[in-house]
Amino acid sequence: MKKYTYTEKKDTRSGFGDGLTELGRTNPNVVALCADLIGSLKMNQFIKENPERFFQIGIAEANMMGIAAGLTIGGKIPFTGTFANFSTGRVYDQIRQSIAYSGKNVKICASHAGLTLGEDGATHQILEDIGLMKMLPGMTVINTCDYNQTKAATIAIAEHEGPVYLRFGRPVVPIFMPDYKEEKFEIGKGIQLTEGTDVTIVATGHLVWEALQASEQLEAQGISADVINIHTIKPLDEEIILKSVAKTGCIVTAEEHNIIGGLGESVARTLSLNTPTPQEFVGTNDTFGESGTPAQLMEKYGLNAASVVTAAKKAISRK
Repeated sequence: MKKYTYTEKKDTRSGFGDGLTELGRTNPNVVALCADLIGSLKMNQFIKENPERFFQIGIAEANMMGIAAGLTIGGKIPFTGTFANFSTGRVYDQIRQSIAYSGKNVKICASHAGLTLGEDGATHQILEDIGLMKMLPGMTVINTCDYNQTKAATIAIAEHEGPVYLRFGRPVVPIFMPDYKEEKFEIGKGIQLTEGTDVTIVATGHLVWEALQASEQLEAQGISADVINIHTIKPLDEEIILKSVAKTGCIVTAEEHNIIGGLGESVARTLSLNTPTPQEFVGTNDTFGESGTPAQLMEKYGLNAASVVTAAKKAISRK
């Protein structure tokens, strides 16, 4: 039986909520702040158990970031919670000045990222947030793939000193990563999911499962793929990527994000500085989203296993 296989389905935001609840029981310095989206961020249980360690800021995200920065001065570890669009674009100045520039130990936790936000449409479907956050000096950027990994990352970032952007999503998706007690979550370390020799597929977030499905489709066609789960986009695990492309000679990057500024560009920089390699990009291409179901949008914008298969074949043809 393969190690990374489907077990059940659950939303990644519930992984955040459950991880935060566990932190509430084990780390007395963890506090939580929310911008009027408690239910959406699954923070209810943490609040029930730790009412004195929760702050409801209301629809005032900029204030939330300033308050979180201030709380770190007293030794607290604040976790802020709202949608990814409001966690980054709306409050970029506050994050840059009060958190990143000041090196504050704030954990910016962002749900409903990417197209899979669904019917709320383009104004809420931020596809630029990884780029915004990774450009900030000292900011760690994490984009998790399933419930287990999101829970594990939530717990891990409490022990990491410095600002973190943790990105996760709204929809129910397959769980295929082991529980954090079985496989430790290491910030900055990619995870080898499958071994192959013909093409490297590096994926993040919801596209990791699609990459695994693509590898099975490619295998049926006689093409073997190295599939790597890059949950930490900054700092990027360059070693695992370079080791893989030295074997395969080409690469595909896959992400639920604009290919401008996302994981793909970080990988391209690594390759250009070390070993120029044919690369194909799966992601949105300089566009906003639109209203629709997550499945409809992922299909329309080519964020699925079929697109990864097509990109893999094209990358191989360029070797």
